[in-house]
Amino acid sequence: MERRTLLRGLVGVPLGAMTLISGTGRSWAGQPIGTIEVKPPAPNVEWTRRWEGWGTTLGWWANRIGPRDDLSDLLFTRNTVPFLGHQLPGLGMNIVRYCAGGSGSNTIGSRKMASPLDGFKKIEGFQLDWNSDDPSSSSFDWTLDAKQRGVLQQAKARGVDTFELFANSPMWWMLKNDNPEGAADGLCNLQDGNFDRHAAYLATVARYAHDHWGIDFASVQPFNEPGLNWGNKAVMDTTQEGCYYTHAQQADLIRRTRAQLDVRGLTGTLVAGLDENGTALARNTWTSPEFDDVTKAAVGRVNVHGYDELGGDRVGLYDAVSADGKRIWNSEYGDGWAHGLALAENLHADLHLLHPSAWVAWQILDWHGFGAINFDSGELVEVNPKYWVLAQYMRHIRPGMTIMDTGHNNAVAAYDAVNHKLVVVAYLLEDAQWLTFDLSAFSQPGVHGAAVKRWVTGVGAGDGQRYQYYADTVMNGGRFWSDCGAYSVQTFEVSDVHL
Repeated sequence: MERRTLLRGLVGVPLGAMTLISGTGRSWAGQPIGTIEVKPPAPNVEWTRRWEGWGTTLGWWANRIGPRDDLSDLLFTRNTVPFLGHQLPGLGMNIVRYCAGGSGSNTIGSRKMASPLDGFKKIEGFQLDWNSDDPSSSSFDWTLDAKQRGVLQQAKARGVDTFELFANSPMWWMLKNDNPEGAADGLCNLQDGNFDRHAAYLATVARYAHDHWGIDFASVQPFNEPGLNWGNKAVMDTTQEGCYYTHAQQADLIRRTRAQLDVRGLTGTLVAGLDENGTALARNTWTSPEFDDVTKAAVGRVNVHGYDELGGDRVGLYDAVSADGKRIWNSEYGDGWAHGLALAENLHADLHLLHPSAWVAWQILDWHGFGAINFDSGELVEVNPKYWVLAQYMRHIRPGMTIMDTGHNNAVAAYDAVNHKLVVVAYLLEDAQWLTFDLSAFSQPGVHGAAVKRWVTGVGAGDGQRYQYYADTVMNGGRFWSDCGAYSVQTFEVSDVHL
């Protein structure tokens, strides 16, 4: 969801005004951290922490810019890419969320879409009317949304292996007011008789993508932030597609989407549930009476967005969802801080408390401080420090690794069981400190005297380190330590570590 209006005022707040959290609520800002113990996960929680990967939603930026080789190399490989005057380390994202738009430029008799959405937020859907549900009929136009589809194909060509299909709004002509921005009263805008049609439409797109695009969607999400009052300008001053659903309507649409996928032979495609704006809202939805056993069985994975930042209820949502045997994705995150330390802070809180198996940026290219790369009127103009912060995580914590416990919000760790490699990423705010990392809980905590690789991104005043590599750290009796600067993120890679 767009967060430009809500967060614009945060961009100018000094770095030192930020605070850290831990699972106990204690603030670590300005306090000595000391030794951080990295421990292998207990067997009963390991399945929740198997890392699936990193990604981005396409949507608006893809609709505006379209396919570009340099951008796709930058986002979906780990090559070094010349870009805007930099030699940038590719992020290597392996997850892409594709938006099935609800907008359209066609008319149906005297009806037409009743929304002033501007170009990049107007993503045209493929079904033009209700005359036929046959994807080969004239009721469908599969040439639409060419730019976003082009980026989708470039991502696949560069190794992206996990795709999700989602909809911010049903098709405009399925709605009560023909406006995919939502209903003026903020309530559900989907016509009562079109719930099954919306589910069938998404399943049709997923099947068509399999048959004609070479894209297999791992999951389908039938709504986006359904608990918000889309269209009620007095509550949400937004201009984008959206639709509110009650808990009962969400549950109904989840079950219908599952059935429509099955009818089309897509039994292995998951239905992703919730996609609520934040963890507290998601916990309330998941534990509501309307989400009965049948509905929960139809949900293959729980998605949640990270807009409640350090608030919300990460622990409560994780406890509720994991009790029902479901995995969690943070399927959309965005903030207005160009420096990237707010992102690091919230990402660490997610990994420590929410335990998602994947993490997805909303718009990796966006305006002001929201994107890792800024672009304006279709022109890419600046690389934010946030980009190099993301590189610390995305390039090193890779799909298939297992998230480890560090007991401290300032550090996250992941283990590569194939290559016996341990990755630790740590961040600091106000005070530079020596950090010690204790790996003695492992049967072999690296080799004494062996090098520990280190990368640094510093975003404090006058700090120009941008994913700078250092070879100045070694293992010493199951430990290593490093001087970590203020307002920095550092990644360490330790070889020959065995559980």
